[in-house]
Amino acid sequence: MKIFIICSTSFYNKIEPIKEKLIKKGYTLIMPNSYDEEDSDVDFTKMTEKEYQNYFSKMYHLSREKISKVDAVLVLNYDKEKNGQVYKNYIGAATFLEMYEAFMQNKKIYILNDYPDNMLLDEIKGFAPIVLNGNLDKIN
Repeated sequence: MKIFIICSTSFYNKIEPIKEKLIKKGYTLIMPNSYDEEDSDVDFTKMTEKEYQNYFSKMYHLSREKISKVDAVLVLNYDKEKNGQVYKNYIGAATFLEMYEAFMQNKKIYILNDYPDNMLLDEIKGFAPIVLNGNLDKIN
């Protein structure tokens, strides 16, 4: 099975152990956009409005292309702290859009941890993802 890992860039530092476990199980993995690439540390504050728009447009199209080539997506959703507030099992906007694209392409959607408690909860549940509760052995 070929799996595209999707998550917030804040969680890129947590990918390696997941990647190792899944490769040992025989899965082929596609890494998130900008992971291990030269633009992984892009400074958005130095971009013009047009450069910013072009960058994100490129990322959205790249995600669609990657999703079309896999059997499933794996959402890494950990707790995220921002401005003193903790977001439990965080799934951000870009990851949500990738989940939507996977849903529209009839791909399996796995979520590593439980659902986030946020304004997109109903929409995320509507994608009928498989919640792994941290157990990668549930991927099949």
